Amino acid sequence: MCARRRRRITSNRTSPPPGHRAARFLRVAADGAAAPLTREVAGEAPVAIEINGLGYAVLMATPADLGDLVYGFLQSERLAAPAEILSHDIAEVAAGTIIRVTVTAAAAARLDERVRHRTSESACGLCGIENLEQALRALPVLPAQPLPRDAAIFAALAALAETQPLNRTTGAVHAAALCTRDGAIRLVREDVGRHNAFDKLLGAMRRGAMGWDGGFALLSSRCSFELVEKAVLAGCPLLATISAPTALALTRAAGAGLALRVLARPDSLLAPL
Repeated sequence: MCARRRRRITSNRTSPPPGHRAARFLRVAADGAAAPLTREVAGEAPVAIEINGLGYAVLMATPADLGDLVYGFLQSERLAAPAEILSHDIAEVAAGTIIRVTVTAAAAARLDERVRHRTSESACGLCGIENLEQALRALPVLPAQPLPRDAAIFAALAALAETQPLNRTTGAVHAAALCTRDGAIRLVREDVGRHNAFDKLLGAMRRGAMGWDGGFALLSSRCSFELVEKAVLAGCPLLATISAPTALALTRAAGAGLALRVLARPDSLLAPL
């Protein structure tokens, strides 16, 4: 049995779910009409998990129901069954959230065995605060430059499906596309993982000595902070995604000077304000 429960669990919410905030956008229609709007975006923040004082992992998570997260995570990692979790404390710090878990001796032994098999490059052994600081390292600031018109994004969207042979066959993969300034698609890579698809595209560009040349990246996914960071580190001036951004993605993009176009659909897209 758990010695301490941090939150009461209920099956139905009577108030809006936590883990989101309002953000301002400019909605641009395919015909060029534009109007400001406010939309809720999902929260995304680093959550460090310490087990018996050892920093085990940092997850990027929506900051809600974190007690449930740690129980499920330890079970999925095969580190501790619910009965082996003696207590957990959730602490908010400047860099994010730390969940400090105490487990039984048997679970601690499995943890020690797991840590010994991790590579030297992993963050194991660091405290939760150190892990949080490493999770959100500083990004370079992109130089100001002219951006493609929104019409180019609509043009690329219209052409994207025809450049995805694997998705046409399976219906189960993401695409990352390099697009010209006028929306023509130069190169596409596909993968079941959105991060992998973007990494494949960036790798192909590097191997082929291809630059952005005033163009942009179009991804068939949501706009997460990891994708923002990949775009910034690759010098991409504008990142367009077909689904919504997280709050952290908006913050990181703004700080690095990366232009975003999100929820890009055939009839409209959103530009953060």
